Amino acid sequence: MKGVILQVALDLLNEHRAIAIAKDSVKGGADWLEAGTPLIKSEGMDIIRKLKDTFPKKTIVADMKTMDTGAFETEMAAKAGADIVVILAAADDSTINDALKSARKYGAKLMVDLICVKDKIKRAQELEKIGVDYLCIHIGIDEQMTGKKPIEILRLIFNKTRIPIAVAGGINSENATDIVNAGASIIIVGGAITKAKNVIKATEQIKKAINEKKAIKTDLFKKYDKNELKKAFSLVSTPNISDAMHKTGAMKDIRPIKLGFHMVGRALTVKTINGDWAKPIEAIDKGEKGEIIVVDVNGGKTAIWGELATWSAKIKGLCGVVIDGAIRDLDDLVKINFPVFSRHISSNAGEPKGYGEIGAEIVCGSQTVKTGDWIIGDDSGVVVVPQEIAQEIANRALDVKEQENRIREEIKKGGSLETVVKVKKWEKKIG
Repeated sequence: MKGVILQVALDLLNEHRAIAIAKDSVKGGADWLEAGTPLIKSEGMDIIRKLKDTFPKKTIVADMKTMDTGAFETEMAAKAGADIVVILAAADDSTINDALKSARKYGAKLMVDLICVKDKIKRAQELEKIGVDYLCIHIGIDEQMTGKKPIEILRLIFNKTRIPIAVAGGINSENATDIVNAGASIIIVGGAITKAKNVIKATEQIKKAINEKKAIKTDLFKKYDKNELKKAFSLVSTPNISDAMHKTGAMKDIRPIKLGFHMVGRALTVKTINGDWAKPIEAIDKGEKGEIIVVDVNGGKTAIWGELATWSAKIKGLCGVVIDGAIRDLDDLVKINFPVFSRHISSNAGEPKGYGEIGAEIVCGSQTVKTGDWIIGDDSGVVVVPQEIAQEIANRALDVKEQENRIREEIKKGGSLETVVKVKKWEKKIG
């Protein structure tokens, strides 16, 4: 094998998009083209045939993720035009042996994916004895969202086997060099190419990073760590986050009093009663810089927040306030230029009686909120992300945004939303 191979994983649903992206990636320098598992499940063996017919000089990889009937599924893919067939290392040895025999019979090579194998070093050594052609260290998309990375595993396996190793899992122009330096022979890139606005340029950048062993910085197509969540949430919209949470998390009927803000911070919760502004005001002093005060007034229509409270919160360094109740002094609040979200606006305020508490679990806009949860607000409204799943949701929301960025570019080139995503094809069949 000469040099490090760039393999583009076409993990899409529709043939027309996969072929178009493949064409641009080849122009950008892609070496191998992979029919990803979702694409094969969607389009069947015909997508392998189409890729081979369209790119006869390119190595076509079929990511079958076979777990059983190794010979049969390898034969299917090889006869359809696959040069390399991928099966799972978690499969029984008999399945892998049978797949290897079939690959040899039909002129294909066998790559074995170590995804979900607990003892990857032991299994890699067993697969080497069986005689497979390639190993694949693969951190799956769902695992990537929680911060797992392939490089640690690669470093452990590289010196334990002599089989060429392919690596997949959140690779982009920024981290590809590290993967190469750790010993990978094949770099498998999916989203950093298939979701790019300009596929040719994105492929060229990654190819350059691989060949020159020099990282190229990027804000997209990367997974953020727990200490980077404010930045990650700042890059996405509340609709992106709601989509990432399977259409949940959005506060009901809580709206910004002024458009144009992108509010991101962790919640400091307050529970009070209609018109009682004591605890919300006390929370300002208890709040830490960067926090967002979230107040449960159970939808009360007597104001518990106004101009003076807003000035206090801004000077303290808080990032915003969300009130399931009423605010007042609207004309002054919009001039202060501080994120305020509420259910109601009212002229009259109540009295500071001191009922309620600070820091307890509350309900705001029909969503449960705990102190420490992430709160994101923009012109579309407010979403709450439980702190326990914040890293995963931030990364999934970025994935949603990146997918939309790519679809937008395809629409701009003369398509429509229907022709790009094939809505009718994927409507649920009823009856």
